[in-house]
Amino acid sequence: METYKMTIAGCERELPICKVNDNLSIAAFIMFGDVEVTVKSAEELLKKVPEFDVILTAEAKGIPLGYEMARQSGKPYVVARKSVKLYMQNTVSISVNSITTEKEQTLYLDGEKAELIKGSRVLIVDDVISTGESLIALQELCKSAKGNVVANVAVLAEGDAADRDDIIYLEKLPLFFK
Repeated sequence: METYKMTIAGCERELPICKVNDNLSIAAFIMFGDVEVTVKSAEELLKKVPEFDVILTAEAKGIPLGYEMARQSGKPYVVARKSVKLYMQNTVSISVNSITTEKEQTLYLDGEKAELIKGSRVLIVDDVISTGESLIALQELCKSAKGNVVANVAVLAEGDAADRDDIIYLEKLPLFFK
């Protein structure tokens, strides 16, 4: 398999290049199981962010980073779930399309977690921001819960996302066009 070599928070990695369609491929960045990159990325990102009260991330790929940033900062984190669980009541929801998912998804917040966000300075955290669709959904979810987004944070900004001024990130990740 073809790979793309890059350094992330001081860690050298080879990312597999995966075909999205006939004209586009992406380098797949998977934090699951990569403790070194997760810990170091959280440390570096926390140096760059403004004051915040709570971290909001989406299930599932943002969870390791959200958890580690919460652990290092001592602040709570909330996960926007992809389905309603039995324990969830008074949910808040928003729909999203992403480059890495085949169909529309809906993100949900339990009412108790929405109360944690209400009136708080919220740091939105994800592993990669590409099209920005997941980011928009998290922003809208935060707004629905009456939270105030203070920053959007990712380890990598892919493609045009690297040119945005509303994202704090560590490294640029190119898109591969044919």
